[in-house]
Amino acid sequence: MVFLTALTGPGRLASTAGAAPPDQRTQAAIQQSLDYLVSLQKRQGYWEANQGQYRVAMTALAGTAMLAEGSTATSGRYAKPIRLAVDYLLSMSRPNGLIGYREDFHYTYGHGYSMVFLSQVYGEEEDERRREELRGVLTKAVQFCADAQTSRGGWGYVSASEGNDFDEGSTCITQVQGLRACRNAGIPVSKEIIDRAKKYIEECTTSEGGVQYSIRGGGARAPITAAALAAMFNAGEYDTEVTKRMREYCRQRIWPERSVSATDGFWHYMHFYFAQVVYRTGGDDWNRYRGELHEKLLQEMQQGGGWSDQQVGPVYVTAVNCIMLQLDRGFLPIYQR
Repeated sequence: MVFLTALTGPGRLASTAGAAPPDQRTQAAIQQSLDYLVSLQKRQGYWEANQGQYRVAMTALAGTAMLAEGSTATSGRYAKPIRLAVDYLLSMSRPNGLIGYREDFHYTYGHGYSMVFLSQVYGEEEDERRREELRGVLTKAVQFCADAQTSRGGWGYVSASEGNDFDEGSTCITQVQGLRACRNAGIPVSKEIIDRAKKYIEECTTSEGGVQYSIRGGGARAPITAAALAAMFNAGEYDTEVTKRMREYCRQRIWPERSVSATDGFWHYMHFYFAQVVYRTGGDDWNRYRGELHEKLLQEMQQGGGWSDQQVGPVYVTAVNCIMLQLDRGFLPIYQR
């Protein structure tokens, strides 16, 4: 079976023919689940994970799920919750550029997801004063990323200076996507930052194509490999020797040689990124994978909307599931083909 290899030329992915918007059953599930997210939003505009954790990351992910529906901060069914989320994240911008707070010992996740969310909002914002505010926050956020990057080109849970130059694969992917989203929106991003991040990912990739937990080792992991492949696609690396190895690794360990319904640790994290990879590939691979993925998610949805998760919480799993279910809508540039 040919998997994730069809290209129509340098930097261009396979034809998107055959893609279709969500069917009525899926659309109903999405709306119910987004409404469920609205019911969980705090009056100050944020969402949170279990035990009140990760407010910045959860707010950015939930807001992104609503943008994927087609709503903006000024129009659509979810305009108000999006606007409240924007207000909250703007209030969390620090003088050094961090979107978040140092007491969150995994703050780079929230920073990266916030760059993705706010850059999509910035691209649609028509009010000049609001655009300037967003542009200022995103410009500082990009600089914070540059300052927080480790000596080897990755990122850790906190900035390199605070984390003794520690790096970790999943946080690197979050920063790469955030930087790419900012660049798509017109915020200047140094090529050097992205090139160093790509080199970091390449050095974390084993001969079999799996991406390790850290450049220091930790073993190849399927969830991080899927996320790294999505990040490489975001960075314009579609058909290199490294990404070919990563695709083969994913083919054997995630899909299609393994079922979408297979139980794995970090399943939602893994398929959140892997869905982006297969969607960008398009064609028969996407049509088949989408059908299997959507069926699993719809079967596991709670009555009345949303999904449950004991580890991180319902906001996280509902937001990432809604984003996966809405990739075909194509509203968000960061996930487009």
